[in-house]
Amino acid sequence: MKKKKLRENESGFTLIEMMIVLLVISVLLFVAIPNVAKQSNNINSKGCTAFKHMVEGQVQAYRIDLKEFPNSIADMVTSGYLRSGETACPNGDTLEIGADGEVSIVK
Repeated sequence: MKKKKLRENESGFTLIEMMIVLLVISVLLFVAIPNVAKQSNNINSKGCTAFKHMVEGQVQAYRIDLKEFPNSIADMVTSGYLRSGETACPNGDTLEIGADGEVSIVK
Protein backbone atom coordinates (compact mmCIF):
# COMPACT_ATOMS: atom_id res chain seq x y z
CA MET A 1 0.00 0.00 0.00
CA LYS A 2 1.41 3.33 -1.07
CA LYS A 3 1.29 6.28 1.26
CA LYS A 4 0.46 9.64 -0.28
CA LYS A 5 2.32 12.67 0.83
CA LEU A 6 0.05 15.10 2.57
CA ARG A 7 1.43 18.23 0.90
CA GLU A 8 1.20 16.81 -2.61
CA ASN A 9 -2.51 17.55 -3.28
CA GLU A 10 -2.96 20.59 -1.08
CA SER A 11 -3.43 23.89 -2.80
CA GLY A 12 -3.43 27.31 -1.18
CA PHE A 13 -1.60 30.56 -0.83
CA THR A 14 1.87 30.86 0.53
CA LEU A 15 2.78 33.46 3.12
CA ILE A 16 4.65 35.50 0.50
CA GLU A 17 1.62 35.58 -1.79
CA MET A 18 -0.63 36.71 1.03
CA MET A 19 1.82 39.46 2.02
CA ILE A 20 1.99 40.73 -1.58
CA VAL A 21 -1.82 40.91 -1.75
CA LEU A 22 -1.94 42.80 1.56
CA LEU A 23 0.72 45.21 0.28
CA VAL A 24 -1.25 45.94 -2.89
CA ILE A 25 -4.46 46.51 -0.89
CA SER A 26 -2.61 48.82 1.51
CA VAL A 27 -1.21 50.92 -1.34
CA LEU A 28 -4.68 51.24 -2.89
CA LEU A 29 -6.13 52.36 0.45
CA PHE A 30 -3.37 54.95 0.96
CA VAL A 31 -4.19 56.39 -2.47
CA ALA A 32 -8.00 56.29 -2.15
CA ILE A 33 -8.61 57.56 1.41
CA PRO A 34 -7.13 61.08 0.98
CA ASN A 35 -9.14 61.60 -2.21
CA VAL A 36 -12.38 60.63 -0.47
CA ALA A 37 -11.61 62.94 2.45
CA LYS A 38 -10.98 65.88 0.10
CA GLN A 39 -14.36 65.42 -1.57
CA SER A 40 -16.28 65.40 1.73
CA ASN A 41 -16.41 69.21 2.02
CA ASN A 42 -17.44 69.54 -1.62
CA ILE A 43 -20.25 67.03 -1.15
CA ASN A 44 -21.53 68.81 1.97
CA SER A 45 -21.58 72.23 0.29
CA LYS A 46 -23.45 70.88 -2.74
CA GLY A 47 -25.88 69.12 -0.39
CA CYS A 48 -26.49 72.43 1.38
CA THR A 49 -27.16 74.20 -1.92
CA ALA A 50 -29.61 71.47 -2.95
CA PHE A 51 -31.34 71.69 0.43
CA LYS A 52 -31.64 75.48 0.04
CA HIS A 53 -33.35 75.02 -3.34
CA MET A 54 -35.76 72.50 -1.84
CA VAL A 55 -36.64 74.91 0.99
CA GLU A 56 -37.16 77.70 -1.56
CA GLY A 57 -39.71 75.49 -3.31
CA GLN A 58 -41.46 74.83 0.00
CA VAL A 59 -41.51 78.58 0.77
CA GLN A 60 -43.28 79.18 -2.54
CA ALA A 61 -45.79 76.42 -1.75
CA TYR A 62 -46.38 78.03 1.65
CA ARG A 63 -46.95 81.42 -0.02
CA ILE A 64 -49.38 79.98 -2.54
CA ASP A 65 -51.37 78.12 0.13
CA LEU A 66 -51.42 80.76 2.88
CA LYS A 67 -51.04 83.97 0.80
CA GLU A 68 -48.01 85.14 2.82
CA PHE A 69 -44.35 84.31 3.27
CA PRO A 70 -43.28 82.37 6.36
CA ASN A 71 -41.45 84.30 9.06
CA SER A 72 -38.97 81.54 9.86
CA ILE A 73 -38.02 77.92 9.32
CA ALA A 74 -39.98 77.12 12.50
CA ASP A 75 -43.18 78.38 10.81
CA MET A 76 -42.48 75.99 7.93
CA VAL A 77 -42.11 73.09 10.37
CA THR A 78 -45.26 73.88 12.37
CA SER A 79 -47.27 74.28 9.15
CA GLY A 80 -46.04 70.91 7.88
CA TYR A 81 -44.00 72.15 4.92
CA LEU A 82 -40.75 70.86 6.45
CA ARG A 83 -40.07 68.02 8.85
CA SER A 84 -38.49 68.91 12.17
CA GLY A 85 -35.22 67.18 11.24
CA GLU A 86 -34.99 69.13 7.98
CA THR A 87 -34.02 72.51 9.37
CA ALA A 88 -30.26 72.53 8.76
CA CYS A 89 -27.83 71.60 6.01
CA PRO A 90 -25.84 68.36 6.12
CA ASN A 91 -22.69 70.33 6.98
CA GLY A 92 -24.37 72.08 9.94
CA ASP A 93 -25.12 75.43 8.29
CA THR A 94 -28.58 76.84 8.96
CA LEU A 95 -31.08 78.52 6.69
CA GLU A 96 -32.91 81.80 7.18
CA ILE A 97 -36.00 83.09 5.43
CA GLY A 98 -36.13 86.82 4.69
CA ALA A 99 -39.24 89.01 4.73
CA ASP A 100 -39.53 88.63 0.95
CA GLY A 101 -39.30 84.82 1.15
CA GLU A 102 -35.65 84.72 0.13
CA VAL A 103 -33.84 81.72 1.62
CA SER A 104 -30.19 82.24 2.59
CA ILE A 105 -27.50 80.03 4.09
CA VAL A 106 -26.07 81.16 7.45
CA LYS A 107 -22.71 79.66 8.28
